Amino acid sequence: MSTSDETIILGIETSCDETSASVVKGGVDILSNVVSSQIESHKRFGGVVPEIASRHHVEQVTYIIEQALAEAKVTIDDLDAIAVTEGPGLVGALLVGVNAAKGLAFAKNLPLIGVHHIAGHIYANHLIEELTFPLLSLVVSGGHTELVYMKEHGCYEVIGETRDDAVGEAYDKVARTLGLPYPGGPHMDRLAHEGQATIDLPRAWLESDSYDFSFSGLKSAVINTMHNAKQRGEELAVENVAASFQESVIDVLVTKTLRAAKERNVDRLVLAGGVAANKGLRERLKQVCKENELTLTIPPLSLCTDNAAMIAAAGTMMFNKGKLADDRLNGQPGLELERQ
Repeated sequence: MSTSDETIILGIETSCDETSASVVKGGVDILSNVVSSQIESHKRFGGVVPEIASRHHVEQVTYIIEQALAEAKVTIDDLDAIAVTEGPGLVGALLVGVNAAKGLAFAKNLPLIGVHHIAGHIYANHLIEELTFPLLSLVVSGGHTELVYMKEHGCYEVIGETRDDAVGEAYDKVARTLGLPYPGGPHMDRLAHEGQATIDLPRAWLESDSYDFSFSGLKSAVINTMHNAKQRGEELAVENVAASFQESVIDVLVTKTLRAAKERNVDRLVLAGGVAANKGLRERLKQVCKENELTLTIPPLSLCTDNAAMIAAAGTMMFNKGKLADDRLNGQPGLELERQ
């Protein structure tokens, strides 16, 4: 078996609407990272349709794995282990990746690693810069908004999470109200930079000592604002609505993250998840971290959205710790990060 620096892991990710396979060496060197997106298939429905997503994964997963191995210039016999997203996610989608990984691992007698999807997003940062501890990760995606404290590799403490809508979900729902196409997040971010935050929208701070988030009230406030303006015969500039919404979201995310970092005595922040691609959030975090002398790591756009390189990176860490799965590995749509 290879040493940890030479470990070659195949990662497989099928938790939602991207079919991805990646080969990563030593936990940091991406030899390949192939991603097949289903956005065009789901766009006409305004969101991901689970049954369609599962069918696309079935059609694509074998081809994507073969392509990842070919681009990495390795064969299955060169692999030390296979890592796959175990959960959370859409159960049908998860099962496609898990069973593909189990089949390969069984056929080639390779170790199998079940990876938590959010752990993967956090370890996308490890592909850019070695993680140092303790650290705080702000996880922002279509299904998750969490603050995760880590005192060492593979040790996760969720100290804050959303009580209703995830931030990415709120972006998509407001975008739909504004008549923007799916996925709405990138369009909202672009419009926000063209407009001004002229509309006073609420910030949900919750209890004074809470790191939790809530975005359903903000989403409702935007919908009511648009509805009331229409009743008065007024037309609101969509770019100003987008800018006002984004200002409220970023204000809450950054303020709570900074407070948590200070109270936990952390000087290292990492941003993770699909919404980490948001330009406004990236700029604000960079500014605040510079002002407060905090080290910030943000993945490149290619590693923000779902991909298998992040699963292989997290899987390498688990492999080196001896955290392996067996043939009972199954897709777990509600898998908790702290149980990883």
